[in-house]
Amino acid sequence: MVTEETKSMKQINEECIINHLPGDLIERVFLRLPVSTLLTCVGVCKHWHNIIRDPQFVALHLQCAPSYALVFFPPGLVSGKHYPSDAVLIDEAWSPSTYTVPVIGPGDFLFGSCNGLLGLYTKTSMIKIANLATGECLHLGKPVKNLKGDHFCFYSFGFHPVTKEYKITHFLGDCINGRPHNKDKFNIIQVYTLGDEKWKDIQTPEALSLISVRNSGVVNVDGKMYWLTEDMSASWQHAVMSFDIREESFAMIQLPAAREDHDYYGSRKFLIRDIDGKICIVTAQTSRYDARTLVGELQIWALDNMVEQRWSQKYNIKYPPDYILGPRFVHRDRILTQRGHNNVCSYELLGENFEIDSSKMVKLLDFSPCRHNLQSHNCVKSLVRLDVYKNAKIVCRPKQREGWELNKWEAWERGLSENEKLRSVIHQVELNGIACAQQNGIWFNDILQHILDDAIRREIGMKIDQIFPNFPDQQTRPLRHLNCVAQKLDQDNLIARINNSETIIKAMIQTTNSIFDMIDSAVDDQIGASSTNAGISSQNHSEGDDAKT
Repeated sequence: MVTEETKSMKQINEECIINHLPGDLIERVFLRLPVSTLLTCVGVCKHWHNIIRDPQFVALHLQCAPSYALVFFPPGLVSGKHYPSDAVLIDEAWSPSTYTVPVIGPGDFLFGSCNGLLGLYTKTSMIKIANLATGECLHLGKPVKNLKGDHFCFYSFGFHPVTKEYKITHFLGDCINGRPHNKDKFNIIQVYTLGDEKWKDIQTPEALSLISVRNSGVVNVDGKMYWLTEDMSASWQHAVMSFDIREESFAMIQLPAAREDHDYYGSRKFLIRDIDGKICIVTAQTSRYDARTLVGELQIWALDNMVEQRWSQKYNIKYPPDYILGPRFVHRDRILTQRGHNNVCSYELLGENFEIDSSKMVKLLDFSPCRHNLQSHNCVKSLVRLDVYKNAKIVCRPKQREGWELNKWEAWERGLSENEKLRSVIHQVELNGIACAQQNGIWFNDILQHILDDAIRREIGMKIDQIFPNFPDQQTRPLRHLNCVAQKLDQDNLIARINNSETIIKAMIQTTNSIFDMIDSAVDDQIGASSTNAGISSQNHSEGDDAKT
């Protein structure tokens, strides 16, 4: 008989066998596992906990982690209805995710993605740094509270590969007593290093354009932050500004030589983007009727040498997409773009000079209603920890009521609840249809035994098999946890399901009525035949009596 003590000793021995495997072998296995699995493994034993939580392992796992394209939908008001922010992850096979990213609140704005951490701006007095995969969050006080005219695009989030420091930057517009003094210019960049006690103000070499920052975007590459600024004496009247987040120094980079614009198009738009770790300028003229729509040729210039300020034209695209996402719109070998108002599509980069062929377009996301200012970031799922920074004085607790608890989202939550109730009602209608068909089937089969005509009995039997409805087996999913793209697909499926159920139940009723008619006819025929046979038998009997007489 095996005692509890024997079982305990066996378990200990098994644990010892696992723990006596070579450490590098266990580590190599762990490097292949996703973050969700590793978070479970942390609690298995102390040995595994130490391996997974080791900073060197975290860095190695980060290098091996697959990258995702993160498409961010900012919150907005459409036709009088509030729509929350949302995000969809697109993996290396170009397959979109289904569920929401829990760390992104309904009113959050994304201002950066770095090593699996997201920088999120809120309209409160705090900003948020969150780990996409682990759910860990760090709430930080803003450098200036209640700043009028503040905007998420004035914040940026980066990492310096040498110092291993994470830094948040903020473009502070000229203001007096918290009110904008000159909303078009800024003279100060505010910098916060995760773990520090406070923000630090860095004076810019001259007054720079805040409008250009908002219109063109900001990118972080190799410990430096880049954005566009106005320079009336320079090519295209723009230049690139760089800010070294380690040295806290500025530099200006001239753009390539300008080319002549076409008079029948609108003004030229400039965007700064990150393509494969290189600073790139994306430029095209805009439509005269819609300043957001790009027309003509889309030129993409890459900065090959920062010291020599040497640029090369990477791509020249004829018939460009309507809107360019940022700050990362090229993922692997494809351009990610918003087409029209409700689709995110991808186009293959075919060479240096090519035309976009809409027939080769791949539609990735179909969303509704129309959303503007979509973003595209590169992200990974990592084990980077935030609790090491939690003791800084600037770290604060979130307010008691935030996110989904705010009153503005009650109507949204109510709409989701009504959709889930409708789905339950449809499911119950389908179940009732199946139960009714089964009951009718039992009753029809019982009557069928009394039908004497074999041909009619076979025909009715075939009809009985047709009354059983074939509803598709659809598992219900809580809409609250689906992202906006999956919710739209779920809604479309629900409408199709309602129409399908109506068609199936209508056909079932028609078939049932047809069976009733066939049974009534068969019974009438049998009664008629019985009456005829009874009349013939009576006549024969009477004739026999007469003969006897």
